[in-house]
Amino acid sequence: MANGVLLSQRSSGDSTTFVWREQFPMAPYLATATVGRFNLTRYDVGGRLPTYVAVDPALKDTGVLAKLPAIVQFYSSIYGPYPFDAVGAIVDDASNVGYALETQTKPVFDRMPGEGTLAHELSHQWFGDSVTLERWPDIWLNEGFATWSTWMWDEHNGRTSAHDTFQAVYSTPADNTRIWSPPPGDPGDPANLFGAPVYERGAMTLQALREKIGDRSFFRLLRDWAAQHRYGNVNTRDFIRLAERDSGKDLRHFFDVWLYQPPKPTSW
Repeated sequence: MANGVLLSQRSSGDSTTFVWREQFPMAPYLATATVGRFNLTRYDVGGRLPTYVAVDPALKDTGVLAKLPAIVQFYSSIYGPYPFDAVGAIVDDASNVGYALETQTKPVFDRMPGEGTLAHELSHQWFGDSVTLERWPDIWLNEGFATWSTWMWDEHNGRTSAHDTFQAVYSTPADNTRIWSPPPGDPGDPANLFGAPVYERGAMTLQALREKIGDRSFFRLLRDWAAQHRYGNVNTRDFIRLAERDSGKDLRHFFDVWLYQPPKPTSW
């Protein structure tokens, strides 16, 4: 199931050693080697993107993984071409651990994922894997983007619009620190890096930006972000500069209240 270039293969007794070279830049935490028995499905997305889906035989296929090609094609239509040479998923029976991770080209799940979880991790191939971070405090550029991407997947399928999802989350009272504090652009303590504000308030930041600058500028911004920083490291300042360039607007106040000020944003 590995992608990249096979450099060597050597057998000794009952064991075989494979040496691979990954062709694309990869943040270390995005590498995975999963060993075991899997039911493997192999096909191409769009007739040209090799896809490998490996599922632990102990798990029941719920049909969610069949949505993978449609999710990849939808994200390609709004974010630009898929950035790697293979895609897929690994589902291992490890629900006692509890995780889902956007490992590069093949997200890995501890159980059969729900549709939203699958969409979330696949969107990371653009935002988090191809475009990755200079520093962890800017993690909203990964998780806020992936959370908003699931909102867009729902909107695309005629379910709740991203606007309505935004309104539902925004209605959370201001004293609910689970959503509003600390602000996503300044999470502070490392324990907050994967807190709800990074995901939910980070996603709200993107939807609020979409509604402020309009769809034309907003989706151009996302495509430019994915293309100009492909296989590179980014920070929030880079995103703000590009947002201002593509929209032609001064967005300093907007990003300050959404990303850096502790209270619930009320005016932007």
